[in-house]
Amino acid sequence: MTTSAIAVSGLRKAFGDKVVLDGIDLDVRAGTVFSLLGPNGAGKTTTVNVLTTLMKADAGTVRVAGHDVATETKAVRAAIGVTGQFAAVDELLTGQENLQLMADLKRLGSTAGRRVVTDLLERFDLAESALKPVSTYSGGMRRKLDLAMTLVGKPRIIFLDEPTTGLDPRSRRTMWDIVRELVTDGVTIFLTTQYLEEADQLADRIAVLDQGRLVAQGTPDDLKAQVPGSHVRLRFTTAGELDAAARVLTDSTRDNEALTLRVPSDGGTKSLRALLDRLDENTINAEAFSVHTPDLDDVFLALTGRTTEVAAK
Repeated sequence: MTTSAIAVSGLRKAFGDKVVLDGIDLDVRAGTVFSLLGPNGAGKTTTVNVLTTLMKADAGTVRVAGHDVATETKAVRAAIGVTGQFAAVDELLTGQENLQLMADLKRLGSTAGRRVVTDLLERFDLAESALKPVSTYSGGMRRKLDLAMTLVGKPRIIFLDEPTTGLDPRSRRTMWDIVRELVTDGVTIFLTTQYLEEADQLADRIAVLDQGRLVAQGTPDDLKAQVPGSHVRLRFTTAGELDAAARVLTDSTRDNEALTLRVPSDGGTKSLRALLDRLDENTINAEAFSVHTPDLDDVFLALTGRTTEVAAK
């Protein structure tokens, strides 16, 4: 039976008269990726700060790795790792020295410490740059080193606060691969991100936070299913074919410039077959068609009334 790595009930936090978290309930299963989404000011950072013992809640109960964050702070800190939005590495030290410093702080011992440092440098593809100052590292290398430093103590729960912000697409996908490997090893990941594609790619479950309240929770597919908008896009080669198709498919929306029709559909094979049969019965040929379903951007807009571009500012 899968156990809870993080269990939150009735979490509340206010700063003066401003309520930042208003009765939050979360259940993060061990060995999964849980992503918390929300526009700026929604309360994501405050939530992470409470879960990682950096801030005390006003009300509610929070257990991380089975320990109460209010009364068992040391036990919680021993079980978790935190990688913030900005890489917390010493640029004057080499990559190897940064990792060795963490090993010394964790009191691993000289032999165990050297082994852990060597393993992490290899795992994160940093061995060739191990003896170079971190000031010479690219943004992606610094993020990898930062996460490697978090892993020195072998935490079973890792909080990743916007881990790929500012990275190029290749570095971002490398980080995704590392996260997947960690989960395969049984590590639990609590992820906040402004990239909805990232949550879609990585998260087993997603919670959407808006103005201090959870407005939705579920798997990515569950959340997408709540938003209407599935459709089939048909493209034609001539304006005449577009006109003919529009007369047959009266519930469609046309784009004269692109020579396309957008037809509402659940995207299933049965409805798609029926649509193509109607065109065939009227001797209408579509040059191409594609099925579109709502993505997390659509979900985010529907739930918060804001786009991700606004949320990321």
